[in-house]
Amino acid sequence: MARISFTQHLRAVGPTDPASYDGATLADVLAAVARDFPRLPDYLLDDQGKLRRHIAIFIDGVMAPRDQALARPLATNSEIHIFQALSGG
Repeated sequence: MARISFTQHLRAVGPTDPASYDGATLADVLAAVARDFPRLPDYLLDDQGKLRRHIAIFIDGVMAPRDQALARPLATNSEIHIFQALSGG
């Protein structure tokens, strides 16, 4: 099972502690998390099912390119960290 954790802001709509979910890809794991936390996808994905610009995802310590992250294969012991990136001036 992949272990997933979220930044504090996303914990308002997702798991408050690191949690384990099954899935062959990040999209699979996020779908599993969404079954328990149905508000989470609206914060992570746009209306076309792509990751929003302000989301940064690290899989096993490496930042996943936003356009490839959802299809990224996961190992059974993968560590996923999802951050809400900040922008502005």
